[in-house]
Amino acid sequence: MKNSSTPASPSLSSDPWTEEFLDYLATGRLYSPQTLRAYRQSLEHFRIFQPGSSWKEKTADSFRSYLLELMKANASRATIRLRFAALRSFFNYLTERSYVPSNLLKQISLPKLEKSLPHFLTIPQVTTLLETPIQKEKTQQAPSWMKARDMAILELFYSSGLRLSELLGLNLNDLDALGETVRVMGKGSKERIVPVGKIALEAISHYRHLAKIDQGPLFINKSRKRLSTTAVWLMLKKYLREAGLPTTLSPHALRHSFATHLLDRGADLRSVQSLLGHASLTTTQIYTHVTTERLKAAYQTAHPRA
Repeated sequence: MKNSSTPASPSLSSDPWTEEFLDYLATGRLYSPQTLRAYRQSLEHFRIFQPGSSWKEKTADSFRSYLLELMKANASRATIRLRFAALRSFFNYLTERSYVPSNLLKQISLPKLEKSLPHFLTIPQVTTLLETPIQKEKTQQAPSWMKARDMAILELFYSSGLRLSELLGLNLNDLDALGETVRVMGKGSKERIVPVGKIALEAISHYRHLAKIDQGPLFINKSRKRLSTTAVWLMLKKYLREAGLPTTLSPHALRHSFATHLLDRGADLRSVQSLLGHASLTTTQIYTHVTTERLKAAYQTAHPRA
């Protein structure tokens, strides 16, 4: 990357093409605030590297030089691919509107992602985590509805395998207690109906009763506003620490545990794909690698001639 003496790049707000593109993603494609922020940061990062010429004057070598600079800085492959995903999407947009003649990013070969398996909890670990808010409620004087909310969030995460953004986006009218389902707005504004287990429904009902929630966001904070992503991360970290589990786990660990445990117990891959809201079966197949690795480990441990 450039050192501190590098001149600051023009702000994206002064570039009508980038602002038009980001506005299109927000209003036309309904991208999440997190994705929009990541795309903006990626475009700004490239402009810091090459502040001079306009987008129309960029060449394939401009992007190859940027890729080389990222690799020299030891950026992870995931970071590199994220940066270039934003640039590729941006140049697709420019090409479709004839602002530029072609998408130069199609000429750039990127490093493949490192294979990494999702982190998940064992069933006993999940049980310990889900019981931790109950134990703490008996020993602390915090508002009881907040402990009940935490229990409901953890139970729903594991019961239905929702993404964090999906869970926090839920409104009360998305929940069908009689039908034991929840309506979820997933990536790309794709709606799906997901089953909810009885234990999770009971936890949600208990929380709703104590918090007196009859409309609006399902999960709220002390100010009775929709709960934030940061609040859930901090809440989970606290309970992981109290349960004696790794505090490096993210809220997605419960989603990963949901998928892994379903496959371990015989659920078919297509069903798990639908439950998770994956557009591609390939995305879901990573969980089969997790279960295969566990089977190999069990074999190596137990078989006398392994």
